[in-house]
Amino acid sequence: FVWGSATASYQIEGGVSEGGRGLSIWDTFSHTPGKTLNGDTGDVADDHFHRWREDVGHIADLGLDAYRFSIAWPRVQPGGGGEFNAEGIGFYSDLLDALLAVGVKPVVTLYHWDLPQELQDAGGWTNRATAEAFAVYARRMAEEFGDRVDVWTTLNEPWCTALLGYGSGVHAPGISDPVAALTAIHHLNLAHGLAVREIRDVLGADAKVSITLNLHVVRPDDPASDLDLDAKRKADQIANDSFLGPLLEGAYPAGLLERTAELTDWSFVHDGDLDLTRQPLTVLGVNYYSTARVRAWSGQGQRQQADGHKDSAGNPWIGAEDVEFLPQPGPWTAMGWNIEPAGLTDLLMELHERYPHLPLMVTENGAAFDDEVTLTGGVARVHDPRRVQYLHDHIEALAQARDKGADVRGYFAWSLLDNFEWAYGYDRRFGIIRVDYTTQERTWKDSAHWYRRLTTSRTLPAITEIDPA
Repeated sequence: FVWGSATASYQIEGGVSEGGRGLSIWDTFSHTPGKTLNGDTGDVADDHFHRWREDVGHIADLGLDAYRFSIAWPRVQPGGGGEFNAEGIGFYSDLLDALLAVGVKPVVTLYHWDLPQELQDAGGWTNRATAEAFAVYARRMAEEFGDRVDVWTTLNEPWCTALLGYGSGVHAPGISDPVAALTAIHHLNLAHGLAVREIRDVLGADAKVSITLNLHVVRPDDPASDLDLDAKRKADQIANDSFLGPLLEGAYPAGLLERTAELTDWSFVHDGDLDLTRQPLTVLGVNYYSTARVRAWSGQGQRQQADGHKDSAGNPWIGAEDVEFLPQPGPWTAMGWNIEPAGLTDLLMELHERYPHLPLMVTENGAAFDDEVTLTGGVARVHDPRRVQYLHDHIEALAQARDKGADVRGYFAWSLLDNFEWAYGYDRRFGIIRVDYTTQERTWKDSAHWYRRLTTSRTLPAITEIDPA
C-alpha cells in the first residue's frame, strides 16, 4: 500500500515566464478580469519552480512512499506542438532524480488542466488534433523519463476539463457550450487512449498507466422514488459513465446519447475510437471529496444546483437538465462541500463490484479549512484539528472498503502545500503544509505531523497523536 501526497503544476510552480515555458489556458483565464477570486493568478503560486529542492525535503521528512505531481505541458513543449523545451524537460528530470534519491516513487500526471494556449486557439479539446498532439507529448515524456516514473497518469479529472471548462465555463478556457463540452469529453477519452498506446510502445506492455477520475457519488433524495432514481441515473451518466464507459467498457451510455441527440449526433466519435479509448489500466485513480444529492426537478420555480461547483450561467450537467442538486447537510469544508467519509467507502465498493479485477488508488482526498497561525515558544504552529479529523475518517473509510474486498493500493493526501485553488485563487487552503504567500515560508500544520505518524507507523493514529518533534 502506497502513502503519498499530491500537487498540480499550475497550482504550485509559478515561474510562468521562466525556463522557456509557454502560455497555458490558465494563464489566460486567470488574467482575465472577473474569472478568479480577487483576480489571483498562478504567476508565482508556491514558487515551487525555484523551491523544489526544499519541497522534496518536506516530502522526504513526511515519510511518503510516493509523490504525485503533474508536468506542465507548456513548460516542456511551449506551443503544444513542434519543438520541445530542453530546459523544461531538465526541470522535471532533476525533480525525478531528487525524489528517487530520497526513496520516493514519482507518480506523474501528464495533464492537470494547463493546456498550451496555442492549442486552445486552434479549438482546444474540441479539436481532435489536440488529442493527437497529446499523444506526441506523452511519447516524448516516456522517452525522456523512462522507468524513473513509477506510474504514468494520463489525465486528471477530465470531467472538470470538459464540463467545467467547456460546459459551465467556471474553469479555463471559460466556454459555456454543451456541444463543445460533449466533444471535449470524447477527445479527452481519445487522448488518454492514444497516450497509453504511445507510453507502452516506448516502455513496454508492463509500463504502469492510469487515469484519475473525480467520480461523483450521487444519492437520490428519495431512494423509494422512481423519479429520483432516474435523476440519479442521468447525473451518473454525465458525471461518471461518460468516462468509465468508453475507457473501461468501450461504449458511451445509451441514455446520454439519446438525451443529447438534439444537441449533437456524436459524429466526433469516429469508427475505431472506442477501441482506442479502451486501454488496459494498471490502476484507476479516484479523487474523492464529497457527495451530491439529487431529485427530479418539477419544472416549477428555480432549479436548485447545489452541486459543489462554482455558480455560473452555464450548465455542466448536460443531458440532466431536469435534475436538481439539493443542499447537503453539514458539516462542510471551506469549499462548502459536505463531509461524508462513507461516500468514499461506497464509491470504492461500487467500482470494485463493477470492475472486480481493476486495482484502485485514491489519488486525491483532502479538505480546505480556514487555518490560523499561532506562535508557541516563538515557533509558528498551525492547529488544524478539522483537517486531521477529515483525513483520519476518510482513511478509515478506505480501510473499510479494503476490508470488504476492494483492491485499493494507495492514498494521496490533497494537498502537499497550500496553493492556487483555481477559480477560488488563494482563498482556500487545502495543504497539510501552510505556505505564506508573501514570504513563501513553509510551515507544517498539525495534519502534516499527524500524517507523518501515519506514514511511518503504517497504522492509523488517533486524531490526538500529533508529534511536532
